[in-house]
Amino acid sequence: MYSKEDLLKAIKNIGIKPTDTLLIHSSMKAIGKVENGGDTVIDAFMEYMKDGLLIFPTHTWDQINDNYNIFYPATEPSCVGILSNLFLKRPNVIRSLHPTHSVAAYGADAYEYVEGEENCETPCAREGCWGKLYDRGAKILFLGCSLKSNTFLHGVEEWCNIPNRLTDTYKQLKIATPDGRIIDRPSYRHNFPAGKGNISHNYDKMLEPFLHMGIANKGFIGDAESVLCDAVGMADFTSSLLKRKPDLFDDNKPVPTEWYK
Repeated sequence: MYSKEDLLKAIKNIGIKPTDTLLIHSSMKAIGKVENGGDTVIDAFMEYMKDGLLIFPTHTWDQINDNYNIFYPATEPSCVGILSNLFLKRPNVIRSLHPTHSVAAYGADAYEYVEGEENCETPCAREGCWGKLYDRGAKILFLGCSLKSNTFLHGVEEWCNIPNRLTDTYKQLKIATPDGRIIDRPSYRHNFPAGKGNISHNYDKMLEPFLHMGIANKGFIGDAESVLCDAVGMADFTSSLLKRKPDLFDDNKPVPTEWYK
């Protein structure tokens, strides 16, 4: 069974710095048995990152729709895992106001990081929280989960204007603001090409190129084989490939080795 001290050591060993901006996609199950469960995992990351900015996705795309269309950030659960929901409940954690792709942040400039999300009309707007990861030179940790969970690459495709990645029309969504208002937030949703399935399942084809180029490295946190990625490197390299092949993620064929070796 892993202790908080075990986790703190592993966090350091994988290459995370206490002053980093760090976003975590996570699988609690993959970590294995931890003293006091997921709360200890959150304790370890919040303690380690107290001088940086710690972020978890707290998405609600799975439940927000045309009929259930009001996002209540104070109460709406995240659809992306146990750890994200535990993190949401911690003191001084601030959730962004994006109706489908919110994040929660902890750190001295957490409010500055999440502000303005209620103005974003796409899932991963360049001026929103996902684009700010690039601006801040962030790291993204895949804690026991694969790059199929890589929301940031949805953003890269969006910023590169890849066709058929967003719906043609707005969905009429709303946001319940902290001051008690309900505001309209017409929003585009993610869209996938007909017959191609969920293209995010093909994002893991980037693992080998990222590792080869030093954009990512592997390590273990608990039992969880994890991957730590550089957001700037991911965005710049993936953008270069999308210029070459805009439909790169329409299938899971490996990236040709001559494109990165």
